[in-house]
Amino acid sequence: MAKITYIEHDGTRHEVEAENGLTVMEAAIRNMVPGIDADCGGACACATCHVYVDEAWLEKTGERASMEESMLDFASDVQDNSRLSCQIKVSDALDGLVVRLPEQQG
Repeated sequence: MAKITYIEHDGTRHEVEAENGLTVMEAAIRNMVPGIDADCGGACACATCHVYVDEAWLEKTGERASMEESMLDFASDVQDNSRLSCQIKVSDALDGLVVRLPEQQG
């Protein structure tokens, strides 16, 4: 299990315990974190689970795949640390992960 902190655009924090093997998006949905819409259910077919990965965690969350890069074209305010949370798998190595949510999705 890993503890993940989701920070809404207004600064509201949500700390959740996420099971290994889930995605960061699935952990947010299961814990009713507002701001992660996940319209496609995690199929990397939309950009409604867009998050900003805290700089300290970029290396551990890995590189964006080409499909993820394509979907981020539909996200608002994409930054260098933007990721689709459906593409980040939870593992013990991500214990303490911090992600921030954009002001709006898609």
